[in-house]
Amino acid sequence: MKILVLGGAKFVGRQIVSSALDREHEVTIFNRGKSNADLFPQVEKLIGDRDGELDQLMNRSWDTVIDVNGYLPRLVRESANLLKEAVENYTFISTISVYADFSRPGVNENSPLAQISEPSTEIIDGDTYGALKVLCERAAEKSFAGRSLIIRPGYVVGPYDHTDRFASWLRRLNRGGEILAPGDESIPLQFIDGRDLAAFVIRRVEAVDSSIYNVSGPAKPFTWGELLNQGSRVFETDVRLTWVSDAFIESQELDESDLPLWTPPEARGVGAANIGKALNAGLAHRPLEDTLRDTLAWDAEYGNPRTGLSLEREAELLKLWHVRRINSATGM
Repeated sequence: MKILVLGGAKFVGRQIVSSALDREHEVTIFNRGKSNADLFPQVEKLIGDRDGELDQLMNRSWDTVIDVNGYLPRLVRESANLLKEAVENYTFISTISVYADFSRPGVNENSPLAQISEPSTEIIDGDTYGALKVLCERAAEKSFAGRSLIIRPGYVVGPYDHTDRFASWLRRLNRGGEILAPGDESIPLQFIDGRDLAAFVIRRVEAVDSSIYNVSGPAKPFTWGELLNQGSRVFETDVRLTWVSDAFIESQELDESDLPLWTPPEARGVGAANIGKALNAGLAHRPLEDTLRDTLAWDAEYGNPRTGLSLEREAELLKLWHVRRINSATGM
């Protein structure tokens, strides 16, 4: 197939391009050329900003397009309208964050979606990100009625993950010692290796699929306790997990930059979405230990540590937690 990828230079995009090349597809990349410009020397690269610089996509044709970097409805609408006669299908990489309510587990592809009070806003933050992605999906579906594939990934992890959310925990596990663990070991957690996400996307593109999929993992329900315990076993480190309560976390005003991937109780459903539809369509997951080892190895050479508690701050919090527990036990 001749595949046009909008994006393709960073994390998820580069994994999708790699997967397409592994499957011997002909790939064209369109992006600004500012990140990882030396990647994929064997593919055609079109340079331009999708905000007003789509000229290089005119008078061209491909079998399909995969939109990896669509965040604003206006820009998705413009690219989809331009390409609706040039390609047969439009794949949009969305997000699990499109759903309106994560207070309970089990959101599926038909669950209510987030709404936004100002649809024209172009401010992308924690309050608007998911709802704007909903509008992006609709823009793609409007131009490609019956010809669009919507992928809604959960947390994506693995090599080349520039967010540092997952790698920060692996670095900490690899160091060993007493670790401040967030909430409770039974809290549900979902994530997917970017390579597994990419493989699923390409196979559904090959199948000319026009469905919507939640794409995360592992295949069976998973928890924070399993992640941290398995990580310590894989890295063969002496780890002592101290689980601190949600109330303690909130009292210390800790957030996702301090405890990446942690979610407050009212949003725990984000770690327990229904991925049955994708599993039935062939979604496969590599062994967790492969993702753990590969991510830590990549992080050691190329990572940019920028999330997670400093060791000093973690020690302060652990001391405070233990003091409070002792005082509570003795009635002080």
